[in-house]
Amino acid sequence: MEDKIVIRGAKENNLKNVDLELPRNKFIVFTGLSGSGKSSLAFDTIFAEGQRRYMESLSSYARMFLGQMQKPDVEKIEGLSPAIAINQKTTSNNPRSTVGTITEIYDYFRLLFANVGTPTCVHCGIEIKSFSVDQIVDKVYESVSGAKVIVMAPSVRGRKGEYVKLLEGYKKSGFVRVKVDGEIKTLDEEILLDKNKKHTISVVVDRLILKGEARSRLAESIETAAKLAEGMVLVDVDGNEKLYSTIAACPNCGFAFGEINPRLFSFNTPQGACPSCTGVGFRQEIDENLIVPNPDLSLEQGAISIWGWGDGKMSHMFFEGLARKYKFSLNTPWKDLSKEVKNIILYGTNGDKIDLKFESGDFHTEYKSKFEGVINNLYRKYKESTSDMAKAEIEKYMLVRPCETCGGKRLNDKALSVKIAGLNIFEVCDMSVDKLLLWLGDLKLTKMQFKIAEHILKEIKNRLKFLQDVGLGYLTLTRFANTLSGGESQRIRLATQIGSGLVGVTYILDEPSIGLHPRDTSKLIDTLKHLRDLGNTIIVVEHDDEVIRAADYIVDIGPKAGVHGGKVVAVGTLKDIMSNENSLTGKYLNGERGVNIPKSRRPQNERYIEIIGAKQNNLKNVNVKIPIGLFSVVTGVSGSGKSSLINDCLYPALSNSIMCTHIQEGDVQEVKVVGELDKVVVIDQSPIGRTPRSNPATYTGVATYIRELFATTPDAKARGYTAGRFSFNVKGGRCETCGGDGLLKIEMHFLPDVYVTCDDCHGKRFNRETLEVKYKDKNINDVLEMTVEEALKFFENIPSIKNKLQSLYDVGLGYIKLGQPATTLSGGEAQRVKLATELSRRATGKTIYILDEPTTGLHPYDVEKLIGILQRLVSNGNTVLVIEHNLDVIKVADHIIDVGLDGGDKGGNIVAIGTPEEVTKVKKSYTGEYLKRVLNV
Repeated sequence: MEDKIVIRGAKENNLKNVDLELPRNKFIVFTGLSGSGKSSLAFDTIFAEGQRRYMESLSSYARMFLGQMQKPDVEKIEGLSPAIAINQKTTSNNPRSTVGTITEIYDYFRLLFANVGTPTCVHCGIEIKSFSVDQIVDKVYESVSGAKVIVMAPSVRGRKGEYVKLLEGYKKSGFVRVKVDGEIKTLDEEILLDKNKKHTISVVVDRLILKGEARSRLAESIETAAKLAEGMVLVDVDGNEKLYSTIAACPNCGFAFGEINPRLFSFNTPQGACPSCTGVGFRQEIDENLIVPNPDLSLEQGAISIWGWGDGKMSHMFFEGLARKYKFSLNTPWKDLSKEVKNIILYGTNGDKIDLKFESGDFHTEYKSKFEGVINNLYRKYKESTSDMAKAEIEKYMLVRPCETCGGKRLNDKALSVKIAGLNIFEVCDMSVDKLLLWLGDLKLTKMQFKIAEHILKEIKNRLKFLQDVGLGYLTLTRFANTLSGGESQRIRLATQIGSGLVGVTYILDEPSIGLHPRDTSKLIDTLKHLRDLGNTIIVVEHDDEVIRAADYIVDIGPKAGVHGGKVVAVGTLKDIMSNENSLTGKYLNGERGVNIPKSRRPQNERYIEIIGAKQNNLKNVNVKIPIGLFSVVTGVSGSGKSSLINDCLYPALSNSIMCTHIQEGDVQEVKVVGELDKVVVIDQSPIGRTPRSNPATYTGVATYIRELFATTPDAKARGYTAGRFSFNVKGGRCETCGGDGLLKIEMHFLPDVYVTCDDCHGKRFNRETLEVKYKDKNINDVLEMTVEEALKFFENIPSIKNKLQSLYDVGLGYIKLGQPATTLSGGEAQRVKLATELSRRATGKTIYILDEPTTGLHPYDVEKLIGILQRLVSNGNTVLVIEHNLDVIKVADHIIDVGLDGGDKGGNIVAIGTPEEVTKVKKSYTGEYLKRVLNV
């Protein structure tokens, strides 16, 4: 029993009383169709129970603060060790989080710079050193014995002024000599100073000859000079002057550095943060060009037609009032209005009141009011609003710009002036992991510095190497955490776990190969095996062929998805799975099933989209053509620049020109379309909603048709219910106790919030009267609890509903519930909901569809179905452009654009272009190398 994890009677979600025995300290892969029950077994059962047992081992006091955990629906699990889940939803959305902070590598760099960094003057840029009195004496005594020495306290160096009071002060203090502009003078002499010229003035503390007991006298003189000049000492040895500082201060301007500690290098503390952006590194600013996208229009014609402005009587009332007061016409084109008038409209009247007149039907009123301005009004609403929808609308008119003070570096001048080998902490952390490891390997430190930094450098190098081993060598430590993909964030956590060195743990991972080029998958596998060899059990939910083949033990769950899944179909070694006739996965592994290579590719035509001069992120002035009307795939290793090229450069420019949107465009000279396109659709993996109120039914629009159907039932008509009655987002039909959430949040103040099922509606979201209305013996809650597959049969005679459900089913989502909260959908599932929504709309045949890794979370069986859908779109005249690593998708493309050669600084170029067969002939293409194997060329 000690060498096994024994599971009995697992019934969580769609699992059908699963019994399973897993070997411990092995590399195990759970595979099967999307929605078959893999995650229910791995995360909702094994991990949940492992975490619950660990919590129960803690004291009751600790559990009070950490909260109680519900036992998963399983009869028993034996042999389970503490479990750690590494899933795809782990990185913070906090803009202050970076790769460096979440891996804690940045903390070590802060320690390194605090201990061995060299401060430089923030004004002059020269190195700042501090010397003790004894060190200065030693340096002076390096001179020849008998040298003439003058010790001075510098007061004014290279500044304009007469300084009469300063000289008088010296005289009163008993000092008789000063050095003025290189000449020693007594204060009784006439000293001529010009207020327009720069002067250098020093108090002569002592004059002596270095011999005999002059050493102790020299030390006393230096100490006196340091006190007089706030740590600065000027020593003249036989006419050669040298400035010393007993504190960390600039010898030129006197800038004092003060204490250097790790807090100075933190952008999350007042000591280190840039004062302008408070350490965030950027500013979100409303752009005037987005507020008025077409300056040829007048206000009357809708020059300002944005959210909250330009389309209502209130905004028109303000514009009329402004026109009366500032003598301009609402019919004048925006571009012809004076700069003063434009500023007043956008930024307000600066407290001045304007006369306003409002009329609506029989209602009429006149009053005076201040006008805050359109942009200021949007800023205020953005700051005060608690609505995600309102914030999202205002963000459409915002651009993210680097902070003007720090240039996006987040730190203040003082922190950035501390350097190691000539680089500050931002410049070091802005290198890619690969480049940073090389820099650290070449770093030259003194013996004392190395002794101080030895253990710090060891920790930094180890953690960087772990990131490199999981295929993330292209990332920089300054990369914002909220820009990482699910796969990247998961591999960062994996690297962090390796660094922790834990043993005897059950690690559970959710598709760690996501976002990895086949070239890097082998690195990931080596990392997982290393974690296993430390003495841990590794359970990976995975679809990647290479990862499955590398496993010690495979569990195939199915046979299909949703209600048709939830069973263990096959277990054992790779050979066992491949020889099991019941295993669909086995059929793909042994070659019995697979995605067929097209007999012919669609021919190129003279229609294309041309990207000219793309320099976003690591792109190196890229020029490339994308054919219109073909199935194109953009490939390349992780971090090569694929997303920068398509998501940052191509999509915003196309959308703005074709769809008249106002999306911030990347660094690209021009995007030119030679041909006809009338619609741009991007289908990414971002959530379909930010709250549990969003779900597949509301996103696809099928909820509207379902509500309208319920409103036509005899019961609804008899009660006078309209379609709105069957929405849990508006008052009337929803349960008002929980506001249509189905759950109540109990605030525990210093404890985590607790969510409990609403006692009134029992989680059904609607009130009793609404639930009494039924269609074919099902109320609105029953329908929302149906899977897509169940609903497809239920509404088979309602075309408007059936068509939308069919699209969801076709993209492999037959197992999800119509009312399933958006927050519970994976990135891949959210992407397929978006794809289904677009498929259910009437196609124009002139649309370009842009998809970012649509095979995420898909079994080869589902990939086959997805490819069929994409090919159908192209056959109807549309253009499909996919960013992808999956070789099954790449091999069926008409056209490939391979970006690389490597990631980060070594990427950003076009490596190969053409059909899959043509790309295999490009020797330097990693994609071409792997395509040879699947195309058998």
